[in-house]
Amino acid sequence: MEHDIGTLTTLCYLEQDDRLLMLHRIKKKNDVNQDKWIGVGGHALSYESPEDCLLREVYEETGLTLTDYRFRGIVTFALKGVETQYMCLYTATGWEGEIDYNCPEGVLEWVPKERIGSLELWPGDRVFFKLLAQEHPFFSLKLSYDGNVLEECVLDGKRMEWKEFLREA
Repeated sequence: MEHDIGTLTTLCYLEQDDRLLMLHRIKKKNDVNQDKWIGVGGHALSYESPEDCLLREVYEETGLTLTDYRFRGIVTFALKGVETQYMCLYTATGWEGEIDYNCPEGVLEWVPKERIGSLELWPGDRVFFKLLAQEHPFFSLKLSYDGNVLEECVLDGKRMEWKEFLREA
């Protein structure tokens, strides 16, 4: 009988002036996100709620204290041969402090939303970016990967044709 339920993580996209704060993961060795562009966040500690983790990780990676944020969905990453990760996905529009661009995880950059699609992203990230852009209600998204290949995408319990979804206007 299996007992491992996986790891809890958070990811947040800070929004300002039609731009998103993106993290280009180019600094860490043996990084599963090497060369990818992602939001800010990370793994929850044993005593943390998702919100505790969100606030701590955003502060550690940016120096900012969030004051206005939304929990947008839960994303389950089912990766072959790797522990399942349950990622709490947030967006934020308010914070205090000055951004510290000296992030240990990679390079922080404000990217215009219309340029996000041209970045090196995980395929599943393209799916949840579109859900966020459509103001989709709170969602559960399961992304099944074999290495870097997205094999299955399940939105709110229903398998979706994600390649077609991304082509839709």
